[in-house]
Amino acid sequence: MKFTCQKTELVQALQIVSKAAASKPQMPILSGIYLKAEQNQLELQATDYEIGIICHIEAEVEEAGTIVLSSRYFQEVTRSLPGETVNFNYDTTAQITRITSASANFQLMNMPANEFPTIKQLTGTLSFTIKDNVLKDLIKKTAFACSTDEARPVFTGCLLEVGESAVTMVATNTHRLAFKKENLDNLSGSIKIIIPSKILSELQRIMVSEIPEEVQIICTYNQISFAFDNLYLTSRLIEGQFPDYHRVIPTDFKTRVTLDTAAFLAAVDRVSLIARAGEYNVIRLEFGAGQVHIFSNNPEIGQAEENVPAVIDGPDVNIAFNAKYVTDVLKTITSEQFYFSLNQTLNPAAIREMDNELFIYIVTPVRTAH
Repeated sequence: MKFTCQKTELVQALQIVSKAAASKPQMPILSGIYLKAEQNQLELQATDYEIGIICHIEAEVEEAGTIVLSSRYFQEVTRSLPGETVNFNYDTTAQITRITSASANFQLMNMPANEFPTIKQLTGTLSFTIKDNVLKDLIKKTAFACSTDEARPVFTGCLLEVGESAVTMVATNTHRLAFKKENLDNLSGSIKIIIPSKILSELQRIMVSEIPEEVQIICTYNQISFAFDNLYLTSRLIEGQFPDYHRVIPTDFKTRVTLDTAAFLAAVDRVSLIARAGEYNVIRLEFGAGQVHIFSNNPEIGQAEENVPAVIDGPDVNIAFNAKYVTDVLKTITSEQFYFSLNQTLNPAAIREMDNELFIYIVTPVRTAH
């Protein structure tokens, strides 16, 4: 195998693909990157059996072939190369890959390519396309609300519901819930699946095209794949029953508060500096008299408070939240103002964007001694 490619393209491809390489593999081969050079194209693959990523880049292929190199060393070597192009030459006798670029010359040991579990393209029970900017927004507005507790796998992923001309994504860690819906044309069939947040976060990170492009999504009962541009990602789905989120979303609120998104986020961020040292990162919010009074107290550190102007429609409310659960959602909101909808001190509250009925965030308050 012998080929030449651009260093910048190779580094970029490795950054993406290596996310699927296993860091503590059951089998050594899963810590490798699979390379296949043919027809002026280089294909890179990595998988840990949970997720798999394939990336294609252009290459001048002199001799076609396949090799597997250690993900860690391959990345480190490639990043450090001094030239703009990289030359690969696989010595079949010594089973060594020679990598040269400008004045640099490396030799890396190979892993057996025939042992690598190459990723097969999915053929699924349901297939649809969605613009990458729409998919990115679905993920951005929900995945942050997933749980990180692996003991309850169902909550570590996002529910994807497809059907009735709409795609819905929902995430919850039982203390908060994020719901985002998008109306789509040309949907046929319906499905409910739970996608691990790891693959969704990876997708969000690599969908960077300035011009919206189509993402082809294929679902089976236990796998999902995403194909766009020169990338193909596949992931196992999470088994289990996602809770009925409809029951969590209150149907009405007695108090609706309109706030400036940037001003309120900045104030909560500042006041929560004192709260962060505490176990539950608690801030108290007092809505009344045309403002919200934000307060936090830690006996070992001190206290902080700040007032932010607000338009309050309904009875005054005093309520407490985990500050992170408030700031996380505010960072995803694109409207200059947002609605904070409330009932009583211990009832779940809702946060919505202005002029966007397709998104809602529910957060459970914290019980405090005061």
